[in-house]
Amino acid sequence: MEKKNNLRAWLYLAPLLILMAVFTFYPLINAFIVSSYKGYLPLSGTADEIDFFYNFGVILKNPLFKKAVINTFIIAGVSVPVSILLSLLIAVSLKSIPKLKGFFQTIYFLPYVTNTIAIGMAFAFMFHEDYGVINLILGWFGISPVNWLGGTASYAAQMIALLILTIWNGLAFKILVFTSGLENIDKQYYDAAKIDSASKWTVFKRITVPLLSPLILYISITSVIGALKAYNSVVGLFGDVKLGAQNNSMITIVAFVYQYKDGYTDKGYISYAAAASIILFFITAVISILQTVVSKKRVHY
Repeated sequence: MEKKNNLRAWLYLAPLLILMAVFTFYPLINAFIVSSYKGYLPLSGTADEIDFFYNFGVILKNPLFKKAVINTFIIAGVSVPVSILLSLLIAVSLKSIPKLKGFFQTIYFLPYVTNTIAIGMAFAFMFHEDYGVINLILGWFGISPVNWLGGTASYAAQMIALLILTIWNGLAFKILVFTSGLENIDKQYYDAAKIDSASKWTVFKRITVPLLSPLILYISITSVIGALKAYNSVVGLFGDVKLGAQNNSMITIVAFVYQYKDGYTDKGYISYAAAASIILFFITAVISILQTVVSKKRVHY
């Protein structure tokens, strides 16, 4: 009987395992293999030699890759905690207005079902120096128009615009998850807090956050992974961020990988892209593991 159940379980899992093997495990293993080729040409399948460290050395010495790493870390380090805090506060606020909760949930959920490139283009219009709504609002307070996205825009202005887009775009899914989590918290905890005349801040800090800590951990890990893979929002907001483009100050690791991948006819470019992707893979894995280890004492199951 046990063998039949095991066989049935493997049959149910087979379609998913096959898809993962083809589209996840094989590409990952192949990336490791390709990254070890020096002077690799994918069209002919030839390489000068196998030198696992050569391509990583080239990538790590590239100043544009260092810029991409810094940009990616800033995006992840700022947008993730801010978006988590905002989404949690919004979810708690929505719970206090049950009659309008569905309406506001729909509004906040719209970014999740909207194409990221389209959102980026909309934000590019909003941040336009001459007729953007952001500079219009700033003008109401006597602030001169800011060049947010142009070729002469400062790095700080570009990064602020990108962070605003990234934070706003990341709220939808987090709010949905936290709203669902709040619905599953037993009301007796809040009733006990009312009897003890606990303040709203105390309830939030002592009841809501601890009981949502597993979801906060899940959201933190998935959000960091998503932020480290930032690409569509950058392209939608700034357009061309290629290696040789004039305005590539907002290039991310994924954008860096894509640009070398697109040069597949150039000798060794695919190997450079593979090496950069492997570096991103290890960065993501290490950060995810550190998040899990550090949060063990703070997560309550």
